Amino acid sequence: MITIENLTKFYGKHRAVNDISFTINDNEILGFLGPNGAGKSTTMNMITGYLPMSAGKVVINGVDITQDPVKAKRDIGYLPEIPPVYPDMKVKEYLNFCAGLKRVPLGKKRDEVKRVMELLKITDVSGKLIRNLSKGYKQRVGFAQALIGNPKFLILDEPTVGLDPNQVIEVRKIIRDLKKDHSVIFSSHILSEVSEVCDRVVIINKGDIRAIDTIENLEKSFNSQLVLHIKVKGNKTTAASIIEMTKGIKEITAIDDEGSDIYSFTVDLDGDADAIRNVLMAELLKNQVTILEIYTDKPNLENVFIELVNRPVKKNTLKELLEEMAPAEDAAESDGSSEEKEEK
Repeated sequence: MITIENLTKFYGKHRAVNDISFTINDNEILGFLGPNGAGKSTTMNMITGYLPMSAGKVVINGVDITQDPVKAKRDIGYLPEIPPVYPDMKVKEYLNFCAGLKRVPLGKKRDEVKRVMELLKITDVSGKLIRNLSKGYKQRVGFAQALIGNPKFLILDEPTVGLDPNQVIEVRKIIRDLKKDHSVIFSSHILSEVSEVCDRVVIINKGDIRAIDTIENLEKSFNSQLVLHIKVKGNKTTAASIIEMTKGIKEITAIDDEGSDIYSFTVDLDGDADAIRNVLMAELLKNQVTILEIYTDKPNLENVFIELVNRPVKKNTLKELLEEMAPAEDAAESDGSSEEKEEK
């Protein structure tokens, strides 16, 4: 398990990550979501020990990364947003170099490099210079270096960027398969990909965590956003009156008439969609209104994400803001990163 407690990062007086806490459980794929500049890459860099934190704690398998960084990092495989490859090295040469850095035993190094190349399907380019590879192949080489040494925790920042559709499907399958023996924290802007791969998600914006939960629970929590679409044949006034008077209807909008006594409505719901729909259907049929079409737009991860990242966050009190200014300046001086910029 990785435990993140009150993790904070300042760049000068700018607070990029704001006192966030969450865990990555064993054998779990955790999606880490947020718009550009939300603090995702900064957080990942602090978890791996690549960036110093201004405050907080990261504990990897019981080891505090600031107290014993070497031991903690042995359990981490990291693919940053820009793959850390050396363009003047050949693929196999580079992976052998990475295996040496990760202290893979000499007798196992050859088999380990072969294993990750086969897993990422880069054996056919093993003798090529990395500079001559396509962006997709460079991405896969970077992913391969993260897997070397079989680390327990994998931190992947946009692992499918630059891959073609077939490669994306392959990499998603690899990530799902890795769950058997690893824990994965996985950042992506492709929300359908996150829905398909991840067990839980952390949604972050402007350095603040907006939600931590399973995708199913997050979608359920937005039931009040449900929209019902109805197409009927019959008397428009009667249909509209029945819809408007049904309990659980927040708002009704009539769509342009289609002629021949056929009318469409969109209805915002507030309550159990199935129960409201059943009552509504019974009332319409009882009043000789024929239902041609009825379906519900259920919230998906995209709807939840947009709502959460745009939801206002309660501002800190003046006292809290003043107290933060001193550690901000101290942190900037200690890590020398006042000129660093947050991710794009």
